[in-house]
Amino acid sequence: MKSLSSSELLKTPLFVKITGFVLVACAFFFLGKHVSDGTQPLVFLNTRQKAPPDNHSPSVSISPNANETVDLSPLTLNPPPPPSPPPPPALFPQRLGIVDENGTMSEEFEVGEFDPDLIEKWGNLSDQVEKGIENVSVSSDLKVKRYELCPDSMREYIPCLDNVEEIRKLNSTERGEKYERHCPGEGKGLNCLIPAPENYRPPILWPKSRDVVWFSNVPHTRLVEDKGGQNWITRVNDKFIFPGGGTQFIHGADQYLNQISQMVPDIAFGCHTRVVLDVGCGVASFGAFLLSRNVTTMSIAPKDVHENQIQFALERGVPALVAAFATHRLPYPSQAFDLIHCSRCRINWTRDDGILLLEVNRMLRAGGYFAWAAQPVYKHEDNLQEQWKEMEDLTVRLCWELVKKEGYIAIWKKPLSNTCYDSRDAGTQPPLCDPNDNTDNVWYVDLRACISRLPVNGYGANLTAWPARLHSPPDRLQSIGIEAYISRNELFRAESKYWNDIIEGYIRVYHWKELKLRNVMDMRAGFGGFAAALYDQGIDCWVMNVVPVSGPNTLPVIYDRGLIGVMHDWCEPFDTYPRTYDLLHAAGLFSNEQKRCNISSIMLEMDRILRPGGRVYIRDILSVINELLEIAKAMGWQAYIYDTEEGPHASRRNLICEKHLLRA
Repeated sequence: MKSLSSSELLKTPLFVKITGFVLVACAFFFLGKHVSDGTQPLVFLNTRQKAPPDNHSPSVSISPNANETVDLSPLTLNPPPPPSPPPPPALFPQRLGIVDENGTMSEEFEVGEFDPDLIEKWGNLSDQVEKGIENVSVSSDLKVKRYELCPDSMREYIPCLDNVEEIRKLNSTERGEKYERHCPGEGKGLNCLIPAPENYRPPILWPKSRDVVWFSNVPHTRLVEDKGGQNWITRVNDKFIFPGGGTQFIHGADQYLNQISQMVPDIAFGCHTRVVLDVGCGVASFGAFLLSRNVTTMSIAPKDVHENQIQFALERGVPALVAAFATHRLPYPSQAFDLIHCSRCRINWTRDDGILLLEVNRMLRAGGYFAWAAQPVYKHEDNLQEQWKEMEDLTVRLCWELVKKEGYIAIWKKPLSNTCYDSRDAGTQPPLCDPNDNTDNVWYVDLRACISRLPVNGYGANLTAWPARLHSPPDRLQSIGIEAYISRNELFRAESKYWNDIIEGYIRVYHWKELKLRNVMDMRAGFGGFAAALYDQGIDCWVMNVVPVSGPNTLPVIYDRGLIGVMHDWCEPFDTYPRTYDLLHAAGLFSNEQKRCNISSIMLEMDRILRPGGRVYIRDILSVINELLEIAKAMGWQAYIYDTEEGPHASRRNLICEKHLLRA
């Protein structure tokens, strides 16, 4: 064999291949070393290997620097926890989901606990402008000016009841007109954040709050001074104590309720009687003690000389609303209440041909009871006996039956049908209302000096006992003005199931049972499915079901279910004190009202009635949610956007907010 010279060897194809291989290998070596010296190693995956057994990992070849400490998180779906604490998350993430990356519901999700010691220094706008923080924003498209705190004089401000300018313009106040709604005109609405009292504290939790509240949260002593001898309320150091008494039941509400039950056993609290209206309620001890008997009471009183009585009731955790019998219908439907109660409520029921008792008759359910505890019932003074005779005469003409009169209590029963009305002598006063009168039309409607007719089909009278009525589609469901392409009973049941599923998810994912909710409002209640779900899920709270005037009037159905609620226009303020509710819930409200109202005014009203530490849950379309998030930040709320159970690509989102205690 002929030997090759060195020059010939260098020219052979084999040598060229070997040389090229070495050069390529060196290049890869230095490239790998360079990358490994940085923040991550070069990783080679062997894709030709067979699938490994379940208890083995795929084979991986890495650079020679694999033993160095590196971060592999960018290359893994589930990175291990880093050796040092991660940076805190952004305060307002654009979107967080309860649906994981695989499209399934995740229960590993937490909503932060309210820290009662967390007080945010808010300051005023002039300070903010000087510091260059006049505006807060989420995106370049939305900017909302940061709201300032209102003056301290507005701590108990109720816009439509404290409008002194409009009240001064009234031609007359003899019928109580000054206690009715007189809302600020356009451009005069609330544009600041109502401050809390100086030493405000997180409220005492229910059920202890029924009997004791912090003095600093309602720092008013007028009721203690005026009613101290009637067992309403006393002050002990830094607390108000509620012994459970009243003007007519100084020995306690429980004893008083026992007396009513013994007088008329058919009242059957918690069974046949589920929803009660207490007129001139004081501090609402009557309603507070009925709660233990499975009865929900709407306690009402005007903002009169004892103006803070409703504020005390709400601080205790008892359903209550500022309202007065004056010239307009109260915002409740016909046949709403199983029992209406008045104990020394200082109302002249027989004035103006009995127009105020006719309003009671409108709201009282067919077969329902009216209980009156007052001096004319038991005192034998001439002027008081004259009032009693007038009351007797009027109730006979209303076809009410005096069921029982005992001690200082008289109880009447309303008829079940129109039979008695139709058999009255011609010309008997008051007359029957026009058949076309809508007895459920209540928003700014004048009182009628006539007897409201009962439905000829018996709607509103034939209810099942509590708690079965909560889930039984009532007859009046058929008279609601809604377009339904399926059976209304099916629609009713579908709404109940929908909200039950939602609330079950809220409890599981957002830990609602840990929030210790008590005073809750559903701002667009529909058939009351949200409130019913809270009851079914065992959350010990009461719900004010608000039916907006802009939609169908479903309020009769809510009351037929054994729940309470009110008609309201969210373009105007709500008749309650500041710091009233623990939770505000609004599903589809803002997208429904945005063409009628300035949604920032609704948000400011929500801030007014929400307690510091309270929560807001808003479900709405994404475009609205983004705007609400901006407003929430401008009010100092801690707010986050979450996916709904429909997933990250749905058109709706949840905006969840927490109100902090702001200090100047």
